[in-house]
Amino acid sequence: MANQLTAQAVSKTAPGKHGNVLPLWGNEKTMNLNPMILTNVLSSPYFKVQLYELKTYHEVVDEIYFKVNHVEPWEKGSRKTAGQTGMCGGVRGVGTGGIVSTAFCLLYKLFTLKLTRKQLMGLITHSDSPYIRALGFMYIRYTQPPADLIEWYDGFMDDEEELDVKAGGGCVMTIGEMLRSFLTKLEWFSTLFPRIPVPVQKAIDQQMKSRPRKVTQTEAVEEEATNVEPGGQGERHSSRSSRRSQSPKRSPKRSRSRSHHRERERRGPSFDRELERERDRQRKERDRGERDRRRSRSADRNQERRERRKSRSGSRDRRTERRDKERDGGEDRNKKKDRNHHKDRASERERSRDRKNREDERRHKDDRDRQRDERKARRSSKSRSKEKKHKSGDEKSRKCERSHTREKERDRERDGEARSHKRSGSKDRSHHQHESSNDYSKHSERKRSRSID
Repeated sequence: MANQLTAQAVSKTAPGKHGNVLPLWGNEKTMNLNPMILTNVLSSPYFKVQLYELKTYHEVVDEIYFKVNHVEPWEKGSRKTAGQTGMCGGVRGVGTGGIVSTAFCLLYKLFTLKLTRKQLMGLITHSDSPYIRALGFMYIRYTQPPADLIEWYDGFMDDEEELDVKAGGGCVMTIGEMLRSFLTKLEWFSTLFPRIPVPVQKAIDQQMKSRPRKVTQTEAVEEEATNVEPGGQGERHSSRSSRRSQSPKRSPKRSRSRSHHRERERRGPSFDRELERERDRQRKERDRGERDRRRSRSADRNQERRERRKSRSGSRDRRTERRDKERDGGEDRNKKKDRNHHKDRASERERSRDRKNREDERRHKDDRDRQRDERKARRSSKSRSKEKKHKSGDEKSRKCERSHTREKERDRERDGEARSHKRSGSKDRSHHQHESSNDYSKHSERKRSRSID
């Protein structure tokens, strides 16, 4: 049955874009993983060291075959969510981390290889291990567009290959049941799948409801066993079972229980004994599992009690330390006050010394400036007296020169006056002589005139 479904899936055209290249939906770096799971994967020594050496698709597939035994994100017992509520616990995966599972490390390794359509089809149709197929389907759920999910999963909805998906065992389901869970539920153990848009989710739910339910292989075997009964009763039972199988209201669990009852009547007491042994074995396994769970719970409780005691003793120790510190702190404060007082006194003394030194320096500086000014004044007075003396000598020489020039001018004036006086005397004489000559000539003319007369 599983091989037929696989062949049908391979023969169908691959969804999404044509070609061998797969489209990536969402974040191209984180593969839409929960941030805490992704950080634990990237920091895992298994991913960083061992998976780093795997370079090809076939090497990773072999690693999945040998190492993966569940598809839960965390290893068993590595993540404690007891006592956490709301966003910090349970499904969300944002409270406390743990040891990330090998399956999710290999899932992210497949994402780093950037699978082609052919490689992905090889994963989901692999015949060696159901966990290889499960990781292929999970790769589709995380990376492919939501509208293409129903086309990818359509040929595998009735696949009856079983696998245990829980870490530590205890949750066996078929591939078909797992795919229905992928399409209808957002949660997967302690993480979340990428959200499917509401219109796409409605279309998926409608297709899931309208999809006819196929009879599983075990149910078919049981129906055949009921049909083998001798006489008319077998025919009557077969007709009855065929009529009842057509009714949609009949539950498959009920039909299976009745068929088991008929088989038990037909096979006799040996089969009853084997059935009882099987039930006893299953009951013992359940009891063993419950005991293990109780032990783990008791161990967890004891661990919590120890931690509480440690926290209480730690709080007591902290209180006593605080009290001791407070006592020591009072003494230290007093010592600090005394030290500060002494420091203040010493600092005041130093300040006073500094002030005195500054004042002395100022005085010395003022004295030096005063002496310098006095020297400058003396030098300037000396230079002024010299200049005055020089000026007085120059003035005296000038006065002497002026007096000499004045005397010379006076001598010249006197000489000029004497010369002018001499010239005026000569002129007067010549004028007097001329006048006398004129008078004489006039007198002589008069005499002549008189004589003439």
